[in-house]
Amino acid sequence: MIREVQGDILLSEAQVIAHGIATHDPFDSGLALALRERFPSMVKDYRHAMHAKAPETGEIWVWHGVNEDGSTRGIINLLTQGMQSQDKSARPVKAKIEDVNRALRALARHVQDEGIKSVALPRLATGVGALDWADVKPLIQQHLGGLGIPVCIYEVYRKGEKADEKLG
Repeated sequence: MIREVQGDILLSEAQVIAHGIATHDPFDSGLALALRERFPSMVKDYRHAMHAKAPETGEIWVWHGVNEDGSTRGIINLLTQGMQSQDKSARPVKAKIEDVNRALRALARHVQDEGIKSVALPRLATGVGALDWADVKPLIQQHLGGLGIPVCIYEVYRKGEKADEKLG
């Protein structure tokens, strides 16, 4: 069941938050920045994992951390785009719909394999990724719509506002 909501995805009660990043993402804008500020160890762990095995677009990288209240938060990083170069100052390039498709397929497989009960995600790859939402939204429906779990798409960001997710 896919539900479009408005609110602050960081306040989501979904079991995992999935979002798009670049292969060597600086985590310096949008949701990636907000997650870095809330979970700085996620970025350190990603950098370490990145050096151990170079990530490729279309893959996912899963991380689990602890919220301020002591609860566990799962973050699934969808590698939706590459980088201009390997320089430290390189910026992410525009996402490719094929990479978003592959990452969503990997996300769906992970959700099924791990028995994940709910997912929240933003308008994937439409910010820094620069894709058109009209092209991305059908892919989310295709890959996640038939999982039989609540999938909340945060269509509109409203800082500090809890969305009406209806997860139960």
